[in-house]
Amino acid sequence: MVFLKGVSALSRLRSRVKQHSSLSNSVRWLQTQTSSDLDLHSQLKELIPEQQERLKKIRAEHGKVQLGNITVDMVIGGMRGMTGLLWETSLLDPDEGIRFRGLSIPECQKLLPAAKPDGEPLPEGLLWLLLTGKVPSKAQVDALSQELRDRAVVPDYVFKAIDALPVSAHPMTQFASGVMALQVQSEFQRAYEKGISKTKYWEPTYEDALSLIARVPLVASYVYRRIYKDGKFIPVDDSLDYGGNFSHMLGFSSPQMHELMRLYVTIHSDHEGGNVSAHTGHLVGSALSDPYLSFAAALNGLAGPLHGLANQEVLLWIKSVVDECGENISKDQLKDYVWKTLNGGKVVPGFGHGVLRKTDPRYMCQREFALKHLPDDPLFKLVSQLYEVVPPILTELGKVKNPWPNVDAHSGVLLNYFGLTEARYYTVLFGVSRSIGICSQLIWDRALGLPLERPKSVTMDWLENYCKKAKAA
Repeated sequence: MVFLKGVSALSRLRSRVKQHSSLSNSVRWLQTQTSSDLDLHSQLKELIPEQQERLKKIRAEHGKVQLGNITVDMVIGGMRGMTGLLWETSLLDPDEGIRFRGLSIPECQKLLPAAKPDGEPLPEGLLWLLLTGKVPSKAQVDALSQELRDRAVVPDYVFKAIDALPVSAHPMTQFASGVMALQVQSEFQRAYEKGISKTKYWEPTYEDALSLIARVPLVASYVYRRIYKDGKFIPVDDSLDYGGNFSHMLGFSSPQMHELMRLYVTIHSDHEGGNVSAHTGHLVGSALSDPYLSFAAALNGLAGPLHGLANQEVLLWIKSVVDECGENISKDQLKDYVWKTLNGGKVVPGFGHGVLRKTDPRYMCQREFALKHLPDDPLFKLVSQLYEVVPPILTELGKVKNPWPNVDAHSGVLLNYFGLTEARYYTVLFGVSRSIGICSQLIWDRALGLPLERPKSVTMDWLENYCKKAKAA
């Protein structure tokens, strides 16, 4: 279900890459795509043996190297700060934020092909980057768009499975149910049941992963139209790209909304492997569950209030500020409302992060989008005020390691401005985006032969006895 639009010359892309040559030199295997091969599968087939040998060498030469000490705080504190996963597609730095195959968000905005000059990056380009470690040409992105469009066919029984649920069911419940229904067509399951060599696991995983990525916007838009638009489904527009077409099927024709969806999908696609949805997808996939089962499980994690559901909570909280104080709220009034929220035993949604210790770059690129497209929007102005007011208060409180805004602090206001006002649906947008990162890593999990995940757990008795022995020694 995707989508072709716009042309950007390969020469222009190469000139951009030259401007960032110092970055490219610092990244282990990031390359500018110069091959004329437009087939992503064949590109991967060439890359995988090299990376398999690389992993074998790392294990043979460094397998016994310690990566840090595990403390009791880590064990009972959600494994925070514990290094324990291999996740190739992205890496999160506490100070500079996420890098996709070594590229920051601003660098992706400059290097990845766009639908129009100086536009936001096409999500298909990021998918190519995550899978290959290479910046694609516009022709390669267009070819991938065509492949995704060809795969974007959803059987009627998927929609019937969703229709079996009450319309009042949470959008994430309906979305996850649709993804589970898609699993009936899993190529990996069929190949495994027939018998397939472990060295070939990645190929049916690739087929499932790309089909899933192609189909989830149809399922997600069906859920939206079913709940909020009287079930009037909008078909695919074959002239649009992935993000633009998703926006179109939701019911939005504004070019600016299409640009926002391209940006939204790109920046929400991946955030290394330790967050709940990514880790869940990897964990379930390590049991050789196919991508549909793995991603459906990931969606159920994403639906939690401490993870993906937070983006709907931000907009609802901001609107509660307006309802109580009005749009022309002063800084002092805003400070009082923030303290009222905190003193009531609640959190200010959209601030803080489990890993980041500075303002989330995903917040900043959305802020730049707002400054360009909606500088006078009252809710955007309120978000800007919160950026000034909340961090000092959280710092004064002394209990928060990161008082700065995260990605959720801004996305709802942008969506609301362009007409997608149903905050309860926002996590589904997050889920569509996250399919790109989780499915890309699942392909590499199978290609690298990563094993079943099985960490050791302990009881409080064990901890107490261990610590007593350690103290006595």
